Amino acid sequence: MTTSWRMFCAVELPPEVRARLQDHVARLRRDVPDVAASWTRVENIHLTLKFFGDVAVGRIETISGALNRAMKDVSSFEISVGKTGAFRTQVLWIGVSDPSGRLTALHDRIESECVKEGFEKEDRAYRPHLTIARIRRSHGERRLVDAHLKTEFELIRIDLRELILFRSELSPKGSQYTAISNHGLNG
Repeated sequence: MTTSWRMFCAVELPPEVRARLQDHVARLRRDVPDVAASWTRVENIHLTLKFFGDVAVGRIETISGALNRAMKDVSSFEISVGKTGAFRTQVLWIGVSDPSGRLTALHDRIESECVKEGFEKEDRAYRPHLTIARIRRSHGERRLVDAHLKTEFELIRIDLRELILFRSELSPKGSQYTAISNHGLNG
């Protein structure tokens, strides 16, 4: 019996964003087929706000409570997905822009509420993004990164209305995510 679960909270992406991500990834895989990369399955791409790691099953309700407190009196707002980028030529991502600053403020509130409950605070600045691939070997990585950066990803606006607390189960077939609790923003 499992006594801890791997947990994170994230925003589920709408179908039109997933379709655009699928097209982008397919184009890159077609244009640069010989680079060893682990491509994230499009259905597994989320906008993560906090990764908890392994959490004792008995503490999961505590996380839900912290998320509810963090979201109290926060109304829905708009963010945009677009712009290509890479971290150290190892991780390819699609950027998330937060023109109102409300996503970052929500992230900070979540961190604050979770710290009160004894969870670790992230030690680096929050940079919202959608990871699409991790490059496994350096052979040809520059070509893949360059192709990704040169491929336009047209901006899509998303109305952020809810966060989901997910369980992540790792397996040889890839990660499986299960929604544990939903946390809606005010209209």
